[in-house]
Amino acid sequence: MTQSIRVVIAEDDVQIAEIQKRFLDRIDGVELVGIAHSLEDAEDLVEVFKPELLLLDNHFPKGTGLDLLRKLRANNCATDVILITAAKEVDTLREALRSGVFYYILKPLVFERLQEVIGQYAAHLEKLRAMESLAQTDVDTLLPQRMTSVPTVDNSTSNNLPRLPKGIDVITLDKIRAVFADLEGSLNAEEVGNLIGASRTTARRYLEYMVSTLELEAQVNYGSVGRPERRYIGVN
Repeated sequence: MTQSIRVVIAEDDVQIAEIQKRFLDRIDGVELVGIAHSLEDAEDLVEVFKPELLLLDNHFPKGTGLDLLRKLRANNCATDVILITAAKEVDTLREALRSGVFYYILKPLVFERLQEVIGQYAAHLEKLRAMESLAQTDVDTLLPQRMTSVPTVDNSTSNNLPRLPKGIDVITLDKIRAVFADLEGSLNAEEVGNLIGASRTTARRYLEYMVSTLELEAQVNYGSVGRPERRYIGVN
């Protein structure tokens, strides 16, 4: 059985924290162990519960989430951090990346975005737990926020690397590729979403991207009542 991801929310706005709590309640495999409305309480909750993941706001009445993040890292805290903030300054992002955040989400937070990032994090943990040694391809998939624009290619053709578009990450892309690898027949977006643990909207975005790169073909079926359904099939 997959181990639940224990999460602490650190958000000074009570209403926003409640929204995040309700979002987490809708995501399988997640256990909320505490909510903090101050940096001091957040530090205490992390120290006591030692969660795998901290959802951290940046702006607090006394200090910033980055202040806490630096303190956690200085104390060798193993908790991973997803920064959820309204801060759009590039310097804030740079500092967050230097301090080792797993992901950086801009407010307002939407459920699909959080669900997708939590799914990436769950896959990240599972891969780490299963690994005994490390290859470069493992590194590429373990660093999604750094490596999404760098596909696996032959070194002789690495001068002009294609970039994945915004909203497409290599981990989810590889999950969908695996679904179609040995598939005989077609799937719609909802079926693919169920197989990879994502929403229909998220799956549809990836499927349409793969159609644009000629990895998949899209077929339109009208069914018995005439309602069109878009289905996807792998390209041999």
